Amino acid sequence: MASSPDIGAPVPDFTLPGGVLTGGADGTFERRDFTLSEHRGRPLVLAFYPGDETAVCTKQLCSYSSGLETFTDVGAEVWAISPQGVDSHEAFARRHGLRMPLLADTDRAVARAFGIAAPGIGLRRAVFLVAADGALHWKHVGLFGATFQSADTLARHLTALQGA
Repeated sequence: MASSPDIGAPVPDFTLPGGVLTGGADGTFERRDFTLSEHRGRPLVLAFYPGDETAVCTKQLCSYSSGLETFTDVGAEVWAISPQGVDSHEAFARRHGLRMPLLADTDRAVARAFGIAAPGIGLRRAVFLVAADGALHWKHVGLFGATFQSADTLARHLTALQGA
């Protein structure tokens, strides 16, 4: 298994299919490819989660979605990444009104590049804060994945990034 990127090191580039729900649960789920290198110039939260419609993942993504302004207020965007396909992500987003892009890492190549692929569960719950220049600013990789980093915790690290 590859190791996780080091703080200050460039984050591996990737392109994944995904989509984002606009206009609420009955709105449009806009499908497209998301490429990390095209996002340079503003901070990005990469939230890796094991699965759509699982208890902790649902709680995590609902908290990030309901607190999305916490991230946008500090100039950041949130991308959530899991091994399920885009169809699963669309259903998950609609059911819970999730407002951030959900990306499909179906072959777990991105999870392997970030050192969080895990046999049996697919990937470890992890959050990577990527600076505007594409370098890793902060990370948290869960050992068991039963808990997650709060939006407030992530916002504090993003605010520190702005002051750096």
